Amino acid sequence: MALGQDSNTPGTGLSFPWVYMENRFVYLVLSARAGGMTIGVNGVPRDTTKASCVYDVNGVGRMVAPTIDVEAMAGELTRVLSMFRSGRVRDLPNFRLMPDQLLNLRHVALGAEDDPILAPQVPEALEAIIHVRASAGFSFFKLVVITAGIGLELPIVQRSLRLLTRSDEVWVSLEGGTQAYVNKINQTDSSLQMWLSNILLLARQRPVVIQSPFRAIDGEGPAVEEIEQYGQRLLELKKAGGEISRVQICSANGAVASLRVGLLPLKALSQIARRVREITGITVEVA
Repeated sequence: MALGQDSNTPGTGLSFPWVYMENRFVYLVLSARAGGMTIGVNGVPRDTTKASCVYDVNGVGRMVAPTIDVEAMAGELTRVLSMFRSGRVRDLPNFRLMPDQLLNLRHVALGAEDDPILAPQVPEALEAIIHVRASAGFSFFKLVVITAGIGLELPIVQRSLRLLTRSDEVWVSLEGGTQAYVNKINQTDSSLQMWLSNILLLARQRPVVIQSPFRAIDGEGPAVEEIEQYGQRLLELKKAGGEISRVQICSANGAVASLRVGLLPLKALSQIARRVREITGITVEVA
């Protein structure tokens, strides 16, 4: 089974849906970006209406869960890890014929649909996952925190991320190199400079992974000039002392006002990755 691209919509996954079993927070997915099997921990319960989940930080509305039921989440994670430890994960219909190497757990990821660092319970959630890691009788696994980068400067977030080990990772989104492009993609007035400042603040403390989804809008990918500017922003972060362990260039679709938005082909993503690698000297991969 070949790895495809992760879906941004639950229920599509790769060649099979995200597998929640009876869980509300914890699911399984074969992830191209992780290079194998991932346990995902969602801050938004799957029975939550996303339209009611708005958390405001510095005037920027983000779609996140109003609360995380930390105890329930930790219990679900413990049960799913037990399935890996016992080999019962292969009993799930989607995984019965999967090659052994793809059933190896790559990491546990906090944050998929939502931005977990903006939830008020983020310290408790991270502490609970770390406690499960220490006590579940499972070999050490990497913890990945996935965030849009809004709110990284908040003291509660700073304290929470200090709980991570150097083996853990923080994946931060960066969706463009110019304010005009970021506005076009997000249909908001989010400040690119604030975004970059937050990334630099964290990247001076620990290595970060930059995730950059690029879209085809009205059938066309980002302009050459935009990719040049995007590469320059990464280079500026690097020169300012930010440690970027790698950059993931990926495609993304979704609603952007009235624009027709689609996936970029692998060739286009590879061209973007190659140019960014030339500009920055940073490890860049297509995910």
